[in-house]
Amino acid sequence: MTQNESYGRKNDGTRPAPAADSDIADENVNPLDLVEPENALPDISLADLPAVAQKAAAAAGWSYLMPVQAKAIPYLLAGRDLMVQSRTGSGKTGAFLLPLLHQIRRDKRVCQALVLVPTRELALQVSKEAALLGAAAGVSSVAVYGGVKYGPQTSALRDGAQLVIGTPGRILDHLLQRNLQLDDLHHLVFDEADRMLSMGFYPDMLQVQTFLPSRRIHGSMFSATFPAHVLRLAQQFLTEPDFLSLSRDRVHVAEAEHVLYADPGMKKDRALVRLIEMENPAAAIVFCNTRRIVDYVTIVLQRFGYDADRISSDLSQQERERVMRRVREGKLRLLVATDVAARGIDIPELSHVIQYEPPEDPESYIHRAGRTARAGSSGAAISLTASFDERMQMERIAKRYSIPIEERKLPSDDEVASTVSERVTSLLEAKLRGRDNLQSERMRRFRPLVDEWMQSDEGQTLLAMLVDDFYQDSLHAPPALPEEKPAQKPASQGGKRRRRNRPRRPRNRRN
Repeated sequence: MTQNESYGRKNDGTRPAPAADSDIADENVNPLDLVEPENALPDISLADLPAVAQKAAAAAGWSYLMPVQAKAIPYLLAGRDLMVQSRTGSGKTGAFLLPLLHQIRRDKRVCQALVLVPTRELALQVSKEAALLGAAAGVSSVAVYGGVKYGPQTSALRDGAQLVIGTPGRILDHLLQRNLQLDDLHHLVFDEADRMLSMGFYPDMLQVQTFLPSRRIHGSMFSATFPAHVLRLAQQFLTEPDFLSLSRDRVHVAEAEHVLYADPGMKKDRALVRLIEMENPAAAIVFCNTRRIVDYVTIVLQRFGYDADRISSDLSQQERERVMRRVREGKLRLLVATDVAARGIDIPELSHVIQYEPPEDPESYIHRAGRTARAGSSGAAISLTASFDERMQMERIAKRYSIPIEERKLPSDDEVASTVSERVTSLLEAKLRGRDNLQSERMRRFRPLVDEWMQSDEGQTLLAMLVDDFYQDSLHAPPALPEEKPAQKPASQGGKRRRRNRPRRPRNRRN
């Protein structure tokens, strides 16, 4: 079931009677949480869509537009680059697909629109909805992602898929192999941009950019949050983008996201590792209440493969200066500390604050969380609780300071395994792309051995060990992120690209 189906159908699977679009579009949108661009455009209804988009929506059984669609589609139809902050499951896929179906020329069998996504799962999800809508609109699409054979993807690309959805690494592979050409591209969409960066796709995205035409490409970016590095990504790929937010959890570009994982149902150290695996923070402080817990958590993270170190009162001055030097140089990924030991430590662009234990003093929460979401960016303040007392402490803190803390379920083993598998696949494919002919020839001599290993449990264990060693080594380096500097003019096969400008400053709209 697609995102829109889950929103627009009854629980028994039947379709609801058509409803007034204006009534539906405003449902679940708190005016206090709405951020719209300057020169805001009016909402659009299903009846106002271009004919081909209406036909596609009718084929999918949609009787109205979801809020993010009603508000975002007018900007995309008007050709304005747009950053959209919207939750997963809010209908954003339809928000960019419906305008694309209208804007793609059906008589040209070439790639005209490219949608970049962070994972195979999302590529399949978006492509399923694109196939459903595109069948009615006469638009062909294909999903391309790593970890599978190239053959079917190559055939679809060479047959003239007009809408291509894929992960940056596999898109880059097809570009380098000339299976995909972007000469006729006019629309570029980034779906879940924050996750793409956390997956480590930024270097691949930069390389993909060199294949873009030198002329103006209409771009849009969808993300659950817009931390500083995502905003810088927008500066590099979008032209004077507008900003639109419908987030109901009050997570905007200049605020911290407060998240609680309560009663994880497992040892807290395992819960911490699981969260770090999913979040993949560029830089984080893990706060504990005692020196003993600081030592324990540091050892756990180091044994798991992370670049982690500690600051505590029992360190020698030489050791403390060594850790502080790595902090100042931005070379330490995870710092574990108590509140007292962390005083005076400032990590630039700290993406995450993780509270392994709720603070004993409520005011300490403000000091901890305040270390992220600085200088106009957003960040995450994540808290772990494993007992009733810890849960009550967090509720008291939230009530005392009127902090909207969102409680979430801990990611499952399957979710973590899927994310790690996609990340390691993209890392290995990137490493493979960097090999020259001699290195590739040297590597091929081991193919018979790999085939032999695949036939036995012992051999598969050896392969798993090698992959695990490679992945653990990768954990020592944070994901590459856009740097804070003027927008670059990347080289292009078609000539120089013009300078990308900063996003327009959003304004809050209160009705």
